[in-house]
Amino acid sequence: MTPVSDPRRVAILVYPGVQSLDVTGPLEVFTGADAAISRRHPREDRPPEPGYEVMLVGRERRTRTSSGLTIVPERGLEELSAPLDTLIVPGGSGHRRAQEDEELVRWIARTASRARRTVSVCTGAFLLARAGLLDGRRACTHWASAQELADAYPAVAVDADPIYIRDGAVWTSAGVTAGMDLALALVEEDHDRELALLIARHLVLFLRRPGSQSQFSATLSSQEPRREPLREIQRSVIEDPAGEHTVEAMAGRAHMSPRHFARAFRAETGVTPARYVERVRLEAARRLLEDTNVSVSGVAADAGFPSVETMRRAFVRALGVSPAEYKRRFHGGPRLVRARKAPAPPRHSEDRKDGAHGHRDRAVRQVHGAGRGRAV
Repeated sequence: MTPVSDPRRVAILVYPGVQSLDVTGPLEVFTGADAAISRRHPREDRPPEPGYEVMLVGRERRTRTSSGLTIVPERGLEELSAPLDTLIVPGGSGHRRAQEDEELVRWIARTASRARRTVSVCTGAFLLARAGLLDGRRACTHWASAQELADAYPAVAVDADPIYIRDGAVWTSAGVTAGMDLALALVEEDHDRELALLIARHLVLFLRRPGSQSQFSATLSSQEPRREPLREIQRSVIEDPAGEHTVEAMAGRAHMSPRHFARAFRAETGVTPARYVERVRLEAARRLLEDTNVSVSGVAADAGFPSVETMRRAFVRALGVSPAEYKRRFHGGPRLVRARKAPAPPRHSEDRKDGAHGHRDRAVRQVHGAGRGRAV
């Protein structure tokens, strides 16, 4: 009989005002992975796969989230025993008050030093920074809080753009649902892509976004039109980037004259029709370059660019690199948020240890490349 491996223990911190989806998103990913692993047939060419034991930990017996949902933690802070595989610190509107909780911050620093890896979701990055766990590291958070994080903690290299970032044993993610993207990446690292994709399909996640992908998609960076014909045009471009999307063709589908269509589209979305189509095609090309082995010329055709040269110009204009260079780098490069001069809150360095969370004093690395241009 094949022996059962000890599960990886995952602890998710809860505190008053925590964002419920920051907690339940990763929770669903890891519990779903554990259930899928238990149904997998063991392979003779590898040892048994460990599943996951996920627990919610907090000081309060009942914790009210920012949305009013009440969570009952399974264990108190001091009831969490070693060994711990993964510590997850979610965000939420309560993160500001939590940063002032000296005992909680010391607990985070102490527990992280004993965990194999430490993870923050959304504004949970503020708690990791307050505990000194992000000093000298790249990190991300919700786009709306990136500048605040950079200002409050100048020792942290804040990148406003990615869905998630890994720097050593510390992982940080963007806002809310990005915690599920990060959790899927952790499952893939622990096991394989097949399992991560199985969980993504089960949770009906439309796209497993790579960590390098911007928090802003073409649909988020432009406004939604008020009129249904214009919204339908937007949807048609997203669903088929390689389709016929000249101004004349789109105007015909919207039953407008080309001049009236172009004027109305720009007035209601903030961008010209041509610019919107290019953004969608650029986003599609980035996904293909990041996730597939399709050639650059094949990507240009699949994403709807008239030629490789047209796509190259779009990449250089928007990202500062060619498609070939973007494909080589795969993860692209960060857009660091420049910290304004501000006094940094005190760190709890007494609880930090060398090891998985070491190298606190190394210089902040600035990686230049794809993904330049938008400031928070």
